[in-house]
Amino acid sequence: MRCQVLVFGGGLGGVSATLAAAALGVDVILVEELDWLGGQLTAQGVPLDEGPWIEAGMHSRSYGHFRRRLRDYYRAHYPLTGEAHRTTELNPGMGNVGSLCVEPTVAVRVIDDLLAPFVSGARIRVLRRHRLVRAVIDRDRVLGLELLRLEDGSTLFVAADLVVDASETGDLLAAAEVEHVFGAEARATTGEPHALAVADPFDQQALTWCMAFDHRPGEDHTIDRPDDYALHRDLRIDGWPGAQFSWVVSDHVTHRPLTRQLFAGDTDEPYVFDLWHARRIAWRRHFLPGTYASDITVANWPQMDYWRRPAIGVSPQDAAAALREARQFSLSFLYWMQTEAPRHDGGIGYPGLRLRGDVLGTADGLAKQVYYREGRRIRAEFTVLEQHIGVQARPGRSAAEPFPDSVGIGAYRIDLHPSTRGRDTVDIDAYPFEIPLGALLPVRVDNLLPACKNIGTTRITSGAYRVHPVEWSIGEAVGALAAVALRHNLPPRGVRADAGRLADFQSTLADLGVPLRWPVYGALTPYTRRGYRPPRPEGR
Repeated sequence: MRCQVLVFGGGLGGVSATLAAAALGVDVILVEELDWLGGQLTAQGVPLDEGPWIEAGMHSRSYGHFRRRLRDYYRAHYPLTGEAHRTTELNPGMGNVGSLCVEPTVAVRVIDDLLAPFVSGARIRVLRRHRLVRAVIDRDRVLGLELLRLEDGSTLFVAADLVVDASETGDLLAAAEVEHVFGAEARATTGEPHALAVADPFDQQALTWCMAFDHRPGEDHTIDRPDDYALHRDLRIDGWPGAQFSWVVSDHVTHRPLTRQLFAGDTDEPYVFDLWHARRIAWRRHFLPGTYASDITVANWPQMDYWRRPAIGVSPQDAAAALREARQFSLSFLYWMQTEAPRHDGGIGYPGLRLRGDVLGTADGLAKQVYYREGRRIRAEFTVLEQHIGVQARPGRSAAEPFPDSVGIGAYRIDLHPSTRGRDTVDIDAYPFEIPLGALLPVRVDNLLPACKNIGTTRITSGAYRVHPVEWSIGEAVGALAAVALRHNLPPRGVRADAGRLADFQSTLADLGVPLRWPVYGALTPYTRRGYRPPRPEGR
């Protein structure tokens, strides 16, 4: 089997890269190990986290189209109330995390619909349930990938002119012997104020195995007691006020104790500062009576951050152990909530919490895949540092570093979760930033491009570049770059190396509706990050 561009990984970056390349006339094969496309939004169960300016149109045309199609799907297929149907900026879940919280099953269908015309036209071929066996390389080129069909155990080889690694952990970087890093760099190497004094590849952000549930008061949906429940219940992170399984956690920004209950008010209220509302994906009041007996929420909370083992760059056995323990950790937290958690009304436990695997495509109620906050990152022609986007690291400046080779924009705080070395969070102000083309180019390999969390960032700046809309923008730029490089018979780095070709490429991106610069916006502070929400009332 042969194609012009082979995209390995069906997350948002892989999907947007595939769509962009196909739109520019390229023949693409998209490979995904799971049966769902969409990555962190779907298979990992993480609702869209997009920042305060997304509704103001600070995104590419294709990402805006994707967001409209999500809303249109609800209008076409769900029994919305009249008011909800008329709401332009419909937020089906009314989750606090963002202005468009949807069920993963809906996002999967919309992504499949976006690909459908190209699939029917034979421009895109999608290989689901295929796993990487090995990469075939010849010096500075990747010739193709050998894949395992999980359905029958057979193998096939796919040759390609250009290969894209859009995997969640940068697996292809390792298989293709692409120079890369993982874990934490040293301050002496990057000069970043928040880097570690000594590099540690196994200092990695916590994993989270997300789960979805509704709440059925008066019913008992208590799960079986998980393995190692007692161990998990009593774990604590350095600097936290107590055990990790508690309603009192360490505030991400201030590191002071922060109390956030499961329920802090009426669940029918649109916005309440509690865990139930944080990543709610279905608000029953948006739908006709009888459609939902309860809201549905996704749990991706600090109490579920699994930090005991690293999962990147370790043996397959150790990685599998980390994933097993991460699953058990999430189930243990659910069991704690059902049986031991102090209730908002003075009781003990919420046995009415019912896992909803149907909205995650699983039988057990957990997401299909763990949420990876970081993976392998290429050694790039240019690396984005904290000094380029961090407010504290740019004294006297009022914006992020402008990049002359910008290929997209993004906005998020530098947000690092607890690490596998037991370190607490790093959550600091950042300016809205640009995506430099140099960060998408490996230092040596000529025909492989990254399209996910694996671009040329550091462990610090990856905390800002890892979110949904940024991943989409990275993938879109990579897909367009692949098409332009193939059209001119150039290695991708040749586009950046020539000022005229770079300007032409940026014009191509502009024609696709990709913004390359930010208007004047302030930093992403704890307040402005949530600027699209009303401020929470005093006392909550």
